[in-house]
Amino acid sequence: MNVVSYADLLRFTLPELAVTLAGLLLLTLDLTVLRQASERRRFGVAALIACAGCLLAIYMLTHAVAQYSLPDSMFVVTPITSVVQIALLAFTILTVLLSTSTRITGNIGEYLALILFATIAMMFLVATQNLLLIFVALEFLSLSLYILTGFDKRSRQSAEAALKYFLFGGMSAGFLLFGMSLLYGLSGSIELPRIAAALSGEALDPLLLVAIVMVAIGFGFKVAAAPFHLWAPDAYQGAPTVSAGFIASSSKVASFFVFGQVVILGLGFAGGHGAFHAYAPGWVPVLIVVAALSMILGNLAAIAQTSVRRLLAYSAIGHAGYMLLGLIAHTPQGFSALLYYVITYALAALGAFGVVGALESEGVDNIADLAGLSRRAPGLSFCMLIFLLSLAGIPPLAGFFGKFYIFAAALNSEPHLGLLWLVLLAIAMSAVSLYYYLGVLKQVYVVDGAPDAGAIRTSVVTRVTLWVLAGLVVLLGCVPGLLLNRIGG
Repeated sequence: MNVVSYADLLRFTLPELAVTLAGLLLLTLDLTVLRQASERRRFGVAALIACAGCLLAIYMLTHAVAQYSLPDSMFVVTPITSVVQIALLAFTILTVLLSTSTRITGNIGEYLALILFATIAMMFLVATQNLLLIFVALEFLSLSLYILTGFDKRSRQSAEAALKYFLFGGMSAGFLLFGMSLLYGLSGSIELPRIAAALSGEALDPLLLVAIVMVAIGFGFKVAAAPFHLWAPDAYQGAPTVSAGFIASSSKVASFFVFGQVVILGLGFAGGHGAFHAYAPGWVPVLIVVAALSMILGNLAAIAQTSVRRLLAYSAIGHAGYMLLGLIAHTPQGFSALLYYVITYALAALGAFGVVGALESEGVDNIADLAGLSRRAPGLSFCMLIFLLSLAGIPPLAGFFGKFYIFAAALNSEPHLGLLWLVLLAIAMSAVSLYYYLGVLKQVYVVDGAPDAGAIRTSVVTRVTLWVLAGLVVLLGCVPGLLLNRIGG
């Protein structure tokens, strides 16, 4: 259904407007009425407004028209995009709740407003099939994340991480824009369905292959896949902990979803084949190389890390390689597997960063600092156990089913098990990841800490939020149909 009136435009974008108004309201109140109030009260009021705006948006999404489209594919909503938008809003609420126990440098309104503005960008990003809006939403999201990365003005490490993130981001935006311009030049359209219709059935133009490589480079940066990952370890370590968790969770979900939209919906005709016996040029062989590099480099580099946050960063690079298998499969089953994997990964990653953030006041940063944590904070330790084992893919947690489903999709996508070698590599790298995750848990549960170390106290909000995240990881592992049935699995 095509709509052209501004009234319909506003009605269909009400969830995004609700989050926008919440961000502007909390920013205005924090800079005016609450300016002289205590920091705790300011954060409480701002967090309440932010969560209320996201909850209102979730309510609107659950009661909106199931499927509609604006002209030129600028704004397209389907049942799957609604589920992803609801997941993004849920991650935003959880991020805001985890932020209440962190120390922000007095700029509370600005911090939470940036999180909401990034969420708005992600909501538009997953609900468009137009190259122009994809690029604009990506850059709006990136600008918000750059600022969140460097938000701790007292930390030189945070400023350095933000600068590296910005420089690499600007370079990747150039590659992405160049690739998109080639797609427009070849097809005469910036709508993904029309690009596919204009170029399908023809021999692959050399310029189209260049466009595919450029687009893969641009999105490879956004999802932190090797060899476009150089910003991730510094950004994850230097950013405020909750900001790093937000980057590792919500932005990963939105980026992989739109990446899938571009290559499957817009470039599905140019997928090619990556099997040795049936090789054909296209974006599938390109992503196979990126996936293999990400799995190998991310997991092997994680072994050498002494910082928990850098370990999680290299782990994220490895997981990006697993997620790319869902795109490489180039099937509806593969895309459903990708969505399940990236959402459940985001739950575990945000939870792991949440635990690290809760320990910041104790000066915990290195893996060795976690020694004896199970006796000082048994609740946090158990949550960390669930998150890390899920990331490693241990049943019955969500990470196990995510890996099983995405590996099965890759195996079934090529005749004669053409991608068996890539799946075997992924399984081998999963075993490597289990080694370094268990190294962290060894410090938590086996190694004795300082005998005079006291109990670690955290806020009730933080504890409840982490238990909710841990509960969701267990629930979606035991009953995966709760999510799979809504994303077409």
